[in-house]
Amino acid sequence: MYKGKKVVVVMPAYNAEKTLAQTHSELDFTIIDDLILVDDNSTDQTAKIAARLGIKHFIRHDYNKGYGGNQKTCYDKALSLGGDIVVMLHPDYQYSPKLIPTLVTYISSGLYDAVFASRILGKGALRGGMPLYKYIANRALTFIQNILMGQKLSEYHTGYRAYSREVLESVNYHANSDDFIFDNEIVAQIFARGYEIAEITCPTRYNGDSSSIGFFKSVKYGVGVLNVSIRYFLHKNRLLTWSKLTA
Repeated sequence: MYKGKKVVVVMPAYNAEKTLAQTHSELDFTIIDDLILVDDNSTDQTAKIAARLGIKHFIRHDYNKGYGGNQKTCYDKALSLGGDIVVMLHPDYQYSPKLIPTLVTYISSGLYDAVFASRILGKGALRGGMPLYKYIANRALTFIQNILMGQKLSEYHTGYRAYSREVLESVNYHANSDDFIFDNEIVAQIFARGYEIAEITCPTRYNGDSSSIGFFKSVKYGVGVLNVSIRYFLHKNRLLTWSKLTA
């Protein structure tokens, strides 16, 4: 427990055999009550490494459900375990596990119900090896999203996030995509419910072992991001109802 709150860390995994142990070694179990690893039908040794590390809450999908589908399983399990604060950390070691105490502190303070670790605040993205085209796309999409969604986030695309139980129970994340666009849809749901998102600076590491989507999938993701933002704008201005924001 951290200040009376149960902390659950969830790790959506796919082919994370090269980085899982290193990520796990930096977790601070003095504040983490439960760790959940959901293996999205990996084709490598992720499951064996998880067993070797003694990860108690290990779930393996019988088929690949996608990044969004993986998160749904993660959050369902975290809530069933009684998690008050749920932190999503990728096991690919792109994000530092050492920031978990800070993320948890923001939520436990009661000031925020969602906190994102931003690669764009400061100079962490390019310094950490983010490809230039991805950095430019990130900045361009975030600029457009802030206009359409009426917000001032430094980035919408980080995979390192913490949510309060209240947020996860309030939004209908099961209605969201099973693909990468899940991350942006849940942001839209959070804002639609009137919650605010805090941000902290996060160093990042891009290397051959870190997960990353290719160029064409990135383009598909970008189109999806714009679609989410436009639909949110139309919904907010009562020009079109979007069921994902009302359910």
